[in-house]
Amino acid sequence: MEAFVKVAQSGSFVKAANQLGVTRSVVSTRVQQLEDLVNAPLFHRSTRTVRLSEIGEKYYLEAAELINRFDHLIVGMSHAKSAMHGSLRVYMAPGFALSFFNEVLTDFTQQYKDIELEITINDLIVDPVTSGFDIVFQVFPPRGISLIERKIFQINRVMCASPCFIKKYGRPEHPDQLHKYELGFYSNYPERNKLKFLIDKEFKEFSVKPRVSSSSIHLLHDFALTGGAIVCLPTIVARDSLLNNKLIPILVDYPMPRYSLRAVFPANSRNLIKIRGVLDFLIEKVSPLPEWDEALINQGCLSPLIKSFL
Repeated sequence: MEAFVKVAQSGSFVKAANQLGVTRSVVSTRVQQLEDLVNAPLFHRSTRTVRLSEIGEKYYLEAAELINRFDHLIVGMSHAKSAMHGSLRVYMAPGFALSFFNEVLTDFTQQYKDIELEITINDLIVDPVTSGFDIVFQVFPPRGISLIERKIFQINRVMCASPCFIKKYGRPEHPDQLHKYELGFYSNYPERNKLKFLIDKEFKEFSVKPRVSSSSIHLLHDFALTGGAIVCLPTIVARDSLLNNKLIPILVDYPMPRYSLRAVFPANSRNLIKIRGVLDFLIEKVSPLPEWDEALINQGCLSPLIKSFL
């Protein structure tokens, strides 16, 4: 039944096998055994797609609920501390992985010696249910109704450029002057080629035409360091360069809307205790307004107005 539920959720025998840690043939055999038991086909199979049959569609939700109840029963029979063992599949964006999580990973592995982490780093947005991840760390809210989110900390952004760029081209004094300068822009921002700035107590939108767009925030950071353009960067990525004056903040008096780094995970995950342990650990390590933003505010690289966004 678990194999049937996993195939139905992922739409693939191969993905279900990866999530269960077995071969595709094992999943096929288990589904076939269930079909033999109920004397009815549960899927319509083709070379490209796998979809539920009429009877599979009818009983999928009940089967998923049974599996969920069984998983929660097992978790409930385990003491919370003793349940902090086993493996977790984690998916996170490079900006979070390389600018924060790498700094606390050793502390986590030392505190939870019986948990194995399989960490995938990518900028693409994925669904943890269909992709088989226990936790997905992302900026944007989850789309599925079966997903839970937990906010970890606030993500602020800053316009910045290298000292050599400013010496050569000057700097804009107002957001409406940005179109006169070379710009680098993160292509996965939901605003696309638009930026909002706080002006007279309300956010106003400005269209921009970047010279370089990229899905890699770290490439854009390095592009700014070499004097290529004014770039919009998350402070979690730009913090060290700003504090060391390798990058100079621009338009500090016009803060941009914040995002939140959030953890997204399936509501019916069998690993809820481990997931909550990971998230509790991370939340203890950073406040909603991270310490690097406090440092940037104190150094004048970030507007104190962002505290009102909390």
